[in-house]
Amino acid sequence: MTTYLNSLDYARYLDETDELRHFRAEFLVPERDGQPLTYLCGNSLGLQPRRARQALERELMSWQQRGVEGWFEGDAPWLSYHRSCQEPLARLVGARPAEVCPMNNLTVNLHLMLTTFYRPTGTRTKILTLAGDFPSDQYALETHVRSRGLDPAEVLVEVPLRAGEFHWREADLLQVLDQQADTLALVVMSGLHYYNGQVLPMQALAQKARALGIPVGFDLAHAVGNVPLHLHHWDVDFAVWCSYKYLNAGPGGVAGLFVHEKHHKAQAPRLAGWWGYDEARRFEMTQGFVPMPGAAGWQLSTPAILPLAVHRAALGLFEEAGGMERLREKSLRLTGYLEFLLQDINQRYGAPITLMTPPRAEERGCQLSWLVRAEGKVLFDYLGQRGIVGDWREPNCIRLAPAPLYNTFEEVWRVGEALDTFYAASRPRYPF
Repeated sequence: MTTYLNSLDYARYLDETDELRHFRAEFLVPERDGQPLTYLCGNSLGLQPRRARQALERELMSWQQRGVEGWFEGDAPWLSYHRSCQEPLARLVGARPAEVCPMNNLTVNLHLMLTTFYRPTGTRTKILTLAGDFPSDQYALETHVRSRGLDPAEVLVEVPLRAGEFHWREADLLQVLDQQADTLALVVMSGLHYYNGQVLPMQALAQKARALGIPVGFDLAHAVGNVPLHLHHWDVDFAVWCSYKYLNAGPGGVAGLFVHEKHHKAQAPRLAGWWGYDEARRFEMTQGFVPMPGAAGWQLSTPAILPLAVHRAALGLFEEAGGMERLREKSLRLTGYLEFLLQDINQRYGAPITLMTPPRAEERGCQLSWLVRAEGKVLFDYLGQRGIVGDWREPNCIRLAPAPLYNTFEEVWRVGEALDTFYAASRPRYPF
């Protein structure tokens, strides 16, 4: 167990001895009045890699010099550009390269996967998910079910939190899965919850679902680039994710998709497009869809090369940092230090903060979500005035996510310092 100290010198010592500290220089940190902000909002939008501009300029130059021939010529022809992202993506999510592909946007990919894996038959028509999962996922499930002529109120089985608790218990999820086994056609939910920061028990859910003959998929928007994943080994059927959070691929960056190799040879039902057609025969322009092997066969339209260029450049940073296992080591210490400072504030000021995120490190990523007992928005705005960029969620939740690629221990310490100043000045108002 790590023993932390609440001091600036100690935080700077941790930074000086951090083997990954030089990666911060690879990112452009927003500034205010010439000073860098304490940016702890990578759970919403990751910072811009310095190499993103160069990557864009390279493809813009190819467009300028080659025009349409850019699809076939140059060091990285656009026709096969997605392949340059497959191996680094596979390492990030614990997959084989053919099982992953960058494409589309997250919710588009989720609909594609629902088309393939949601096959209601007989008594098995229901979908198991989380109550209060990310709204886009809720809307996708609701509308997709309606498009099949079914009633979401009858089909969607949502597992709620226990009264007064902030995160789901593995036993409860597995129990509902077991109880509903004869009615379930699919299990699909977040792998890491956006609001409370909990890592859901993906391996246990996949193992249980597989034993019951139910396909399972995960939305990894908040998990990819944040926590280690082993999708192939866990025998997950599919997964989808975005790239603009921890993968730092820019606002609206190209999303990603995982389909386990056991589904590649089967003629799975799918919505298809020209770009998912067998690459060797694509330009024959013939009728009858013949998919590319692997996850790439779920592609629809011509890929957006400029966003892909930024995505590829950002993935290179994960490769250079040594992958998720090494980044996870630093992430645990960064978030552990933030938790230590929050608990120190609670001890000295009558517990004004309640941690929503699970206390066990293996059950959370880098994000800590905390409820504020009084005037939470006032505190959030105060942090913003101090140059600390976090995320506010109604009614009284603050989310901070120190990302190991670019955040520092000193930045985390600055959060504790700001909280100390705020509550020291507020004692007369908050007699906790």
